[in-house]
Amino acid sequence: MGFEYRIKDQFAVHFITITVNQWVDVFTRNCYSDILIESLKYCQKNKGLKIYSWVIMTNHLHLVVSSDKGDLSGILRDFKKYTSSKIIQAIEDNDKESRKKWLLWLLKDGDKNKLWTKGYHAKEIMSKEFMEQKIDYIHFNPVKAGIVECEEYYSNSSCAKIYGMGESVLELSEY
Repeated sequence: MGFEYRIKDQFAVHFITITVNQWVDVFTRNCYSDILIESLKYCQKNKGLKIYSWVIMTNHLHLVVSSDKGDLSGILRDFKKYTSSKIIQAIEDNDKESRKKWLLWLLKDGDKNKLWTKGYHAKEIMSKEFMEQKIDYIHFNPVKAGIVECEEYYSNSSCAKIYGMGESVLELSEY
């Protein structure tokens, strides 16, 4: 992980990108993205994670987050470790997964399974303008990827809630 991507201020709000190993499209199935959502809920309830904006794409995840307990790096480390093992197990156990062998082969790193790339991309949010820019970027991601025509229609996102057009499955903090 490059120095510029380390979280220096553990209490500060950060724009985070976490990428699937080899950019594999794992999150095309709700059963796998649901594991991410449940783990994020756990981190909110038990570890002090505050989520301001989020999107789960097919092969990566963007978050605008902070921690009121001051251990954002630890939360992200634990989140990645837990979700990696749970999602790999879910792939292995999924009898309906037509891509099972291929996914497990792509997500191998030597003799170990590896869902996530090493580290994460983290940028500290230092202004309201930068925060709004990153939230807009997060919400427009599914449109840019050609998944939806309007960002508020993408269900694995905070967009509908922030636009006042629906709910978010994750509780959002005020910024």
